[in-house]
Amino acid sequence: MADKQYDAVVIGSGPNGLAAAITVAQTGRSVLVFEAAQTIGGGSRTAELTLPGFRHDVCSAIHPLGASSSFFNSLPLADHGLRWITPPAAFAHPLDDGRAVLLWPDLERTAAQLGPDAAAYRRLMGRLVANWRALFNEIQGPLRVPPRHPLLMAHFGQLAVRSVTGLANARFKGEAGRALWAGLGGHSMMPLEHWVTSAFAFGVGITGHAVGWPLAAGGSQTIVDALAAHLRALGGEIVTGRQITQFDQLPSSKAVLFDTAPKQLLQIAGDRLPGGYRRRLERYRYGPGVCKVDWALDGPIPWTASECLQAAALHIGGTMEEIAGAERTVWQGEHPRRPFVIMAQQSLFDPSRAPEGKHTAWGYCHVPNGSAVDMSEQIEAQIERFAPGFRQRILARNVRTALEMESYNANYVGGDINAGLQDLRQLFTRPTPSLNPYATPVRELYLCSSATPPGGGVHGLCGYQAALAALRRSLR
Repeated sequence: MADKQYDAVVIGSGPNGLAAAITVAQTGRSVLVFEAAQTIGGGSRTAELTLPGFRHDVCSAIHPLGASSSFFNSLPLADHGLRWITPPAAFAHPLDDGRAVLLWPDLERTAAQLGPDAAAYRRLMGRLVANWRALFNEIQGPLRVPPRHPLLMAHFGQLAVRSVTGLANARFKGEAGRALWAGLGGHSMMPLEHWVTSAFAFGVGITGHAVGWPLAAGGSQTIVDALAAHLRALGGEIVTGRQITQFDQLPSSKAVLFDTAPKQLLQIAGDRLPGGYRRRLERYRYGPGVCKVDWALDGPIPWTASECLQAAALHIGGTMEEIAGAERTVWQGEHPRRPFVIMAQQSLFDPSRAPEGKHTAWGYCHVPNGSAVDMSEQIEAQIERFAPGFRQRILARNVRTALEMESYNANYVGGDINAGLQDLRQLFTRPTPSLNPYATPVRELYLCSSATPPGGGVHGLCGYQAALAALRRSLR
């Protein structure tokens, strides 16, 4: 292998790394993928983390961006075992009065739950949901100037740039509507008073209405297994258990694509980068980390609002004010007493995840970057609040603090699962401001991870776009 020359080498076998490798291999060029761990997958792995027979998604769990990915949908992944399961509701947001507001694929059904805010929700989401494909083609990649759909982008932009709390206070009067919007915006990992947090609320909400909230049958591992099988069918090679720490460990190639955070790009190839670009990468900012818990359960979660059992995922945090307070606390470097929790209950819809009659659940909360604090007690208290008796269902748990998340996957710097903060300064200009954010100033070096547009999520689009950049510049 050391003597063999490749057209492209990819460091990292997450969905983006495999997407980059496939895109190169589709042109008939040779490509080799290195993975530091013994198994492929990056943020898309499944393992028995608690008890035998209980299969848990180690990182990502629910995959609307995967099911809607234009790149994934261009590949024969079903031929390699990938199957999507779409629960009836995208997610549920339980409230303290025993109700829950659910986001259904049907926008009208969702709006009908919001009482005095039904019409406001229809107006806010209607045009964007109706044109979701055109909108996603605009925003799921580098920023296009000019956009292909300028009127649609202008409409989206003037809404998305707003803060979650500012938009909710302006549009919604009732608790349910405001809580729903806060839960959507909580995926931003920023204080809900910050600019552009509504961009995340729109992204999550539109996706839920457009494609639902699907999960991969058998676990998230099946996504990368299907990608790897297709890559090998194209002639691509994958080597696992080989950590690359120095550039001279790589075989000769015309292009090297890093499915890593900027931190690892600097560690491996920093001495090859111009000083100005290197300093910009050193200033790249990472966001809050996460503390994640997986549970083996003796039965389904006993939600007070039983309709929560129709949803793949849940936002646990009560009112908008409470969620905003929790996220603000994290931003201030502290650990919230009542954290905002994002949950998934995959085994309700995929019985392969647990022994018969048993269940799995998955959940995390945001914590300060680099935190070593175990938040499982606070997370479970939040769930118990809306599902009395939850703790009695727990057979075993597995906890990963933010620091342990980084130890598991070096791309999660300080436990940041998005490989970098996505605020106004780093939303489209990640890792540095550039019309071609995937290319470095060095002709053969590229970044293809979620530290490039469109950012976090299992969709492969960062890798696909980076490979196109390499094909245009280095692999002509």
